[in-house]
Amino acid sequence: MISRRDTLKVLLGGTAIATNFGLVSNAFAQKERVYNYADQRWEEVDLSVIRTDRRVPSKYNRKNVRINTKHPVGTIIIHTDKKFLYHITSKNKATRYGVGVGREGFAWNGDATIKRKAEWPTWTPPAEMRAREKEKGIILPITQKGGIDNPLGARALYLYQGNRDTLYRIHGTNQPWSIGLNLSSGCIRMLNKDVEHLYEKVKLGSKVVVVGPGQKSAKNFSENINPLAAIFGSN
Repeated sequence: MISRRDTLKVLLGGTAIATNFGLVSNAFAQKERVYNYADQRWEEVDLSVIRTDRRVPSKYNRKNVRINTKHPVGTIIIHTDKKFLYHITSKNKATRYGVGVGREGFAWNGDATIKRKAEWPTWTPPAEMRAREKEKGIILPITQKGGIDNPLGARALYLYQGNRDTLYRIHGTNQPWSIGLNLSSGCIRMLNKDVEHLYEKVKLGSKVVVVGPGQKSAKNFSENINPLAAIFGSN
């Protein structure tokens, strides 16, 4: 029998547990809408299959990169199409993280300021999200305390414009396989180890620039790509 601890590891994307015990049973099956780039359409998939089969491409690993930008040190730039978040660490240098982008992440773009940070944050899904999921037969809680099974993961950064909460979040995830994907819920999700790393570096008051779907990134930044990348597959 699989223990509760092992079950949680499976739900969190534990490959070893999936290998030892097979795919997640139907009791834990969950449908999610994921964007299929090849066919350019949204489709429903069984998350249990993705959890055991999908490997996040190495390009989404945390990496120090060189960029050209006029934004000051400390600024965060999110490129939702490319699924990358850049944290400017010094002149023309940044740490690049892979992200997953949810419906709420696509719904907003522009400039904002981080005015709140939280460790193991409480999740309060918006009313429209609860209504949307209810139509699919999924009842979301009004609020859920922080923890390993919380969709916001280990850390959250809250974006404001003036004193208005944009409802836009940069947060961790309990679905690590989702990095690099478009999903039907959530904002900007990161691996827990990455959002913890970013959380320690970012100060309250930091500027965030979100480059939304279809928008050109050139006016905000350009990444210096190693010319050997085309040959060796990395930059």
